[in-house]
Amino acid sequence: MYFNKKDKLISFDDVLLIPQYSDILSRSEIDTSVYLTDSFKLDIPILSSPMSTVTEAHMSNAIDREGGLGIIHRYNKIDFQCKLISYVSNDQKKAAAIGASGDYKERAHELHKCGTNIFCIDVAHGHHILVKKAIEHIKTNYENAYLIAGNVSNGKAYRDLTEWGADAIRVSVGSGSICTTRIQTGHGVPTLNAVLECSEEKNKMLSEGIECALIIADGGIKNSGDIVKSIACGADLVMLGSMLSGTKASPGKIMLKDGLKYKAYNGMASKTAQKIWKGSYSSIEGVSTTVKYKGTASKVINEIMSNVRSGMSYSGARSIEEFKEKAIVRLQTPSSNNEGNPHIFNRK
Repeated sequence: MYFNKKDKLISFDDVLLIPQYSDILSRSEIDTSVYLTDSFKLDIPILSSPMSTVTEAHMSNAIDREGGLGIIHRYNKIDFQCKLISYVSNDQKKAAAIGASGDYKERAHELHKCGTNIFCIDVAHGHHILVKKAIEHIKTNYENAYLIAGNVSNGKAYRDLTEWGADAIRVSVGSGSICTTRIQTGHGVPTLNAVLECSEEKNKMLSEGIECALIIADGGIKNSGDIVKSIACGADLVMLGSMLSGTKASPGKIMLKDGLKYKAYNGMASKTAQKIWKGSYSSIEGVSTTVKYKGTASKVINEIMSNVRSGMSYSGARSIEEFKEKAIVRLQTPSSNNEGNPHIFNRK
């Protein structure tokens, strides 16, 4: 057993970014684009999570209109996932999730036939032999496919998945708002800590002349400030689940309760989600709930990105790469964190 009591894991609320001199006159000057390849650019660094209550064709099309990318979830039959892909606009990249065991080869084959050119190997523990084999299979059989893999939580895992062939890597384990992995298994790493460690490894690899995978902060992101902190600490992109749940574009019907509108939001390892997509359940590492209806995904994304651009302007940065270089990150105390929240309501 390895244990160092001085080791501490850092989460979003443990840090703040220090404001710096800025000569940015308007947020319109700020470029939030990210290149996934030399010829494939996203206008915003946002991916929607491949969850059954987050991303199907409607969400994929909605986020594409705003400049991001939606990944169609895999918790369905192969023909239905292909049907969803067929509803994604023909003028955009088509992205879909697959697993690393079971029907993943057949699923990948059928998805590729119907136009999928971005595959996301969607498993909870990405630093695994099955993920290595799945990456090798995709890269061998679909030469021009873009491959997202994960989730991982440390530099060693990031290096391995990069060397196995991943183009982008989802980072964080056990941080999602409806995830119970840490409770059920005792394992996990906060998203920001995982991003910091993977970013450090990425910089080492770049200094060695190695072409590196992009880093996707995935899990535990509660607000636009967490997105800004993720990018400041080295993430190239963020993947959103809960922040996009409950929108018009998310799958599921609107439910009424006490005059308010809600939609379902299910963790993919929850008992509810497992019973829906495979008829039974095993290891339960998530919960299911409802979230308030938020209106259109476009409105939500535009609000998020307005705040992200504002955050970048506080550091005087006009691009994501410049922001990563300029950002000054400091640890904060719990009292400092509390002071940053609206506290007038706590006064007596």
